[in-house]
Amino acid sequence: MPSTVLLGAQWGDEGKGKITDLISSDYDYVVRYQGGNNAGHTVIHGDTKLALHLIPSGVMYDHITPVIGNGCVVDPKVLTEEMQMLEGEGFSCENLRISCDAHVIMPYHIDLDGASERHLGKHEIGTTKRGIGPAYEDKAGRTGIRIQDLLDEKIFREKLEAALAIKNQVLTKIYGLEPYAVDQICEMYLPYAEVIRPHMAETAQLLNQELRAGKNILFEGAQGTLLDIDHGTYPFVTSSSCCAGGAPTGSGVGPKAINKVLGIAKAYITRVGSGPFPTELKDEVGERLCKVGGEYGVTTGRKRRCGWFDAVVSRYAADVNSLTDMALTKLDVLSCVDRIKVCVAYEADGKRYDYFPMQHSVLYPKHVTPIYEELPGWEGQDISDCKTFEDLPANAQRYVKYLEEVTGVPASIIAVGPERNQTIFHGWESR
Repeated sequence: MPSTVLLGAQWGDEGKGKITDLISSDYDYVVRYQGGNNAGHTVIHGDTKLALHLIPSGVMYDHITPVIGNGCVVDPKVLTEEMQMLEGEGFSCENLRISCDAHVIMPYHIDLDGASERHLGKHEIGTTKRGIGPAYEDKAGRTGIRIQDLLDEKIFREKLEAALAIKNQVLTKIYGLEPYAVDQICEMYLPYAEVIRPHMAETAQLLNQELRAGKNILFEGAQGTLLDIDHGTYPFVTSSSCCAGGAPTGSGVGPKAINKVLGIAKAYITRVGSGPFPTELKDEVGERLCKVGGEYGVTTGRKRRCGWFDAVVSRYAADVNSLTDMALTKLDVLSCVDRIKVCVAYEADGKRYDYFPMQHSVLYPKHVTPIYEELPGWEGQDISDCKTFEDLPANAQRYVKYLEEVTGVPASIIAVGPERNQTIFHGWESR
């Protein structure tokens, strides 16, 4: 049965949680294929507002099996706490499956992440300091510890001893931090193994069997395209493959199973942390978008940088992900401005860029000038109760159509508020 990849088409924080929750009821499995608890998805379920960082949003539906794939890195403490939170809110985690090949975030990863950022000073990357990058470093260096290793204390101790022989040297001699002992970490982590054990599975085998049985899958990306380790604004990126190509490698399901790629994009654009941001608004309009849009990170609480919609970014995301559809979120926030700008190209050092430039150094303010088209807004008009595309004000319809034109991707879903029912389906079909 064909399946769908859902991912961020900007710098993350596009509202993926709501859209995942909204469409996931049409699927049998929801799979996180990359990242860790550096992600933050806000989901509103009835009167309950939940912040999920690791467990897929589909956990809220009894018929869905949520899966944490092999491409993820897992902090067992965060995972167990999130499971307890969901159970406390009345959502069962019984169906949750966790890949035995997913890598484990260890306490020294978290220490090294924070220490590295402090050491970089003004050149910091802007990580969440959750240990994500160092865990992926060990995975690539073939010295990581996987979920399956937690199940055998002897193997866990052997791998931990080998890792600490190096990590303790780095912690103490480079960063002046305290070392770890094998017994100390075993005491912390082995109890988590008993919580995780019932949920562990060979998830690649499971998912492929289910596909052959006619089931379908929603692959849930955690961060945005421009944070992808290969295709993002390196080095101000995350440490995994956020793009659609990461779904097969991060789950063990072949690309032929995927027939739709849904890119989530805000009607404006935001970014958390450091790195280039050509359309950033450092003025009263940017502050207004931040305030009205509630632009603060779910995971870190950090204030998001706000700017006008960037069609250059969106066209790039459309290409590297093979986007078939776009979900446009937070269109209602733009009711706070009277004129709306869309960046259609960049100008840097006398050259025009209609496509994302090869050298990201040109994206910084001293080089780049966004080339804007300006459209009339619908300031003061509340669109949160609009149920169809035709219900939207004429200028809002014009804006959506313009974004479809400059990105080349149909806006099949339009969010006009945070609630589930504040959504316009404009041609979306999950199958």
